[in-house]
Amino acid sequence: MFRSRLWLLILLGALSGLTPLSVDMYLPAIPTIAQDLQVSIETVQLTVSTFLAGFALGQLFYGPLADSLGRKPVMLFGLGVFVLASIGCVLANSLPLLLACRLLQALGGAAGSVVVNALLRDLFRDDEFVRAMTLVILTMTLAPLVAPLLGGALLHIGWRAIFVLLVVLGSLVWGVVAWRLPETLRPELRQPLRPASVLANYGHVLRHRRAMGSLLASTFASAGLFAFISGSPYVYITYFGVSAQHYGLLFGMNVLLLMLMNWINGRVVKRIGLLRMLRCGLGLGTVAGLVLLCTALTGWGGLWGVVAPVVCYIGLMGLIGANSTSHALGFFPANAGTASALAGTLRFGGGALAGVLVNLLPAVSPLPMAATMAAAMILALLAHLFWARKTSVAV
Repeated sequence: MFRSRLWLLILLGALSGLTPLSVDMYLPAIPTIAQDLQVSIETVQLTVSTFLAGFALGQLFYGPLADSLGRKPVMLFGLGVFVLASIGCVLANSLPLLLACRLLQALGGAAGSVVVNALLRDLFRDDEFVRAMTLVILTMTLAPLVAPLLGGALLHIGWRAIFVLLVVLGSLVWGVVAWRLPETLRPELRQPLRPASVLANYGHVLRHRRAMGSLLASTFASAGLFAFISGSPYVYITYFGVSAQHYGLLFGMNVLLLMLMNWINGRVVKRIGLLRMLRCGLGLGTVAGLVLLCTALTGWGGLWGVVAPVVCYIGLMGLIGANSTSHALGFFPANAGTASALAGTLRFGGGALAGVLVNLLPAVSPLPMAATMAAAMILALLAHLFWARKTSVAV
């Protein structure tokens, strides 16, 4: 099954990779953009939160559309918006215009995230879904592995070259999707596109205790991840004096461990159970967050006192992301698009709020980033234990 659909999983991984490319390739350029547009670094960092907010809101609309019109047309529309907005980013000559184009870019890119999860749910079930999603995530994580390095290299040409590359990549993926991607939503499962039905479907997901336990855990954990994404350019480049190129190397360490944990998850989840794997990730992630908070408070270890627990924290997301999503979506075979949209909206909405929180706190040390990350993972663990306390540990 996996071998026969391997090309499809790689394509979905490439599609999902456009979003981390749009965020992570941009991070080393933030100080340069601030200087070029004559604004503060903290102000430019808000473009990251703007992107995450647009990505979150867009998914609310794409989910019902994907459940009604099908996966492929929604994906093509979103990719088209993404490409046009990326062109706008290339041409932007002021921060308000860049913010507007980043928002549109995120609104277009949101379609891919919704459709990928829903499409995988169309094709796979339970542990097979986790394995398929793990392979997609492994393919997708190649993007954040190379993105900061690539972004740092493109700075020699100019920060606008980053968005030129996104235009090219987005156009290529649009072409492959139009040519090769099949429609996977069966006609009998298509949902009516009526406001009352859409609200009822979202309400059905929100009222499902077990699903919301996993969705809230994923939301808070992802908030910690995005707190790092928003705060790390200041912490690494400005506070510790790391170059843009070396920032990419430090960022890549996170992704390497994330890939390893995703690979381990795919290998053992069928034997151990996805809820046990999820709880393991949340527990160890909480420990990493507390260690990070201690090193940020005391200054112990300097740069590496921050990098080491951050790498562990981000790597453990490999045990949280696929398992929490699979557990939640498994309850909604006929509304996978809607459930996936709500999951993405909560995840990226929480990420946007975490990014704003990090940037609102005084940027004088790694503490704002570290405190937000630690609090987020603690809340993730508590939310999961509270909402799932009456559930079995094996699924």
